[in-house]
Amino acid sequence: MLSVVIATANSERALVPTLAPLVSGAAAGIVRDVVVVDAGSQDRTADVADHAGCHLIVSEAGLAQRLRQGAAAARGLWLLFLRPGTVLEGGWIEDVVRFVERVERDGVERAAVFRPAAATGERPAWREALALLRLSLGGSAKAGQGLLLTRKTYDRLGGHRDGVADPERDLARRLGRRAVMLRSAAVVLD
Repeated sequence: MLSVVIATANSERALVPTLAPLVSGAAAGIVRDVVVVDAGSQDRTADVADHAGCHLIVSEAGLAQRLRQGAAAARGLWLLFLRPGTVLEGGWIEDVVRFVERVERDGVERAAVFRPAAATGERPAWREALALLRLSLGGSAKAGQGLLLTRKTYDRLGGHRDGVADPERDLARRLGRRAVMLRSAAVVLD
């Protein structure tokens, strides 16, 4: 169903907790593959990716190009972009399945992000309200919220663009109101 793409750079410690919730997604048949595109890390990032069974690509290209390389290597029809240190909370599998089924049934072009959550696992109402307001007004989600979209939509938008300060936020901005927020949260570890 979906491929997870993670761009890393000396991300050994942040990558482990990001990969952990994906194991249940793979066991449920939701996660088809995980592509880690590493910028030539000097720590053990490559070992973590290898031990976890990820497809590892080493590239010293800029972030946008590495994310495009990961998307090109991914085998799923859906792409989930995560940053190292982003941890999906319980319920994410069911939320993703419901979202994908609805989009495929209705034939509408949509993308999704996870709700922001505090690193302690709490979800302050004001943080969620602000994130929802930002999305409803055509603003973009933060990269730590992850981004789920079809490969077709990704390709149509031109993927992650070079020459912008934050290629992840730029892509989310170009999605605009087509991006919705899932019920499950993503915690961004410091």
